[in-house]
Amino acid sequence: MSLGVQAAPEGQDGSLARLVLMHDKEGKVLALLPATTLLNLANVWKLTGRQLQPVKGADAERFFGQEAVQTANGFRKLAQLPLLVDEGCLQYPTLQVNEPFSSTRWEVGADLLKDAKHGKLATAPAEIALQAPQGEDEAVITSAVKKFTKLRIQQRLEDTLGLPSMSPTTQKILMLRSDPDAEIEDLVDVVRVDPSLSAQVMSWAASPYYAAPGEVSSIEDAVSRVLGFELVVNMALGTAMGQMLNVPANGPRGGTPYWLQAVYCATLSEKLCKQIPLEKRPKPGLAYLSGLLHNFGYLLLAHLFPPQFALLSRYIEANPHFSLEAIEQQVINVTREQIGGWLLSSWALPAEVCDAIRYQNQLEHAGDHAAYVKLLYVANRLLRQQGLSDGPLEDVSDALLADLGLSRKVANDTLKALLKDDAAIRELTKLLEGGRS
Repeated sequence: MSLGVQAAPEGQDGSLARLVLMHDKEGKVLALLPATTLLNLANVWKLTGRQLQPVKGADAERFFGQEAVQTANGFRKLAQLPLLVDEGCLQYPTLQVNEPFSSTRWEVGADLLKDAKHGKLATAPAEIALQAPQGEDEAVITSAVKKFTKLRIQQRLEDTLGLPSMSPTTQKILMLRSDPDAEIEDLVDVVRVDPSLSAQVMSWAASPYYAAPGEVSSIEDAVSRVLGFELVVNMALGTAMGQMLNVPANGPRGGTPYWLQAVYCATLSEKLCKQIPLEKRPKPGLAYLSGLLHNFGYLLLAHLFPPQFALLSRYIEANPHFSLEAIEQQVINVTREQIGGWLLSSWALPAEVCDAIRYQNQLEHAGDHAAYVKLLYVANRLLRQQGLSDGPLEDVSDALLADLGLSRKVANDTLKALLKDDAAIRELTKLLEGGRS
């Protein structure tokens, strides 16, 4: 299961509303607000004097999936629970109400809302954009660090963040990644002297996903015959980066596991890349690395802002139709794309990878590496539709695919072929998760 539902359609009039189920130790409460807005939990707590939390998506689906709730009189029964109504919903004689997890819909007359508690529950996307800090990413990150942490700002932001340092092996692999003249022998020399990386490479080569013919007998064999130079460099670099920080235990409930998202996004990005006509094809290895590290900023947010990250997780659960970027701007004033792209750039990862990660949700980005941005965008949206990546469900247009040199059929066939390897991919994911030394 992933965390995300169909994004609310833009351009609808305000009579389209969304119903959210919350609870605390005192019981259940419903909130009704315009469909395209964000449920602001701080406003809910202020209005009620209670620390209400959204229920898990699976629990909401079960609750609203009950036959008695879905009947014509179902909303009348629901309205017997305490009901909070955003003031933006009060101007319409009739509301079209949707519960996104169960896809249940009701037509609700204003008479059913007269006894509810009214107030400002929602924050519109325009309000979030207006309050979002402006300027270069480093300045935005510094501002968030000052506002939400007790870290002492030092001369260099990298020093302020107090992140774990790169291991010598990771530094050597990063140098190989940037060296156009590096060869397999150079990589084998680096892998051989690092026991943890050696074990990982051997386990990757022996995994069902790569299905190597015959026995893999040595590091040289694993790199040269099964995996190849670029795949080993990218997997080693991606996992080393990811394993510098812990996957947070207090992330959004019901979300796709971090490493499963990473491996699926990396693999699909690379496979889609290889389907692009040669004359406009990005480098598949860099597409793979972009996918593997696309969510690295998520780990950074959890590492730097622990109290705010727990709150962020609840906001994401309460607003599964909403852009993750906008939610992060609302709660922490900085996004995973900003902080992830900035840090990877400061670590001198390839510019193609840094730009893909930084602008992965911004199709209007027109820099030199726009193809990597669009490729990552497409891979992520296709995986969201399959419950293999978190975020609102959004369509991938034919025009976007054509711009990359792909067709709808090719994209769908590539995804279907990948899904047939699900068991092997999950086994590979376990190997990556277990690679922490």
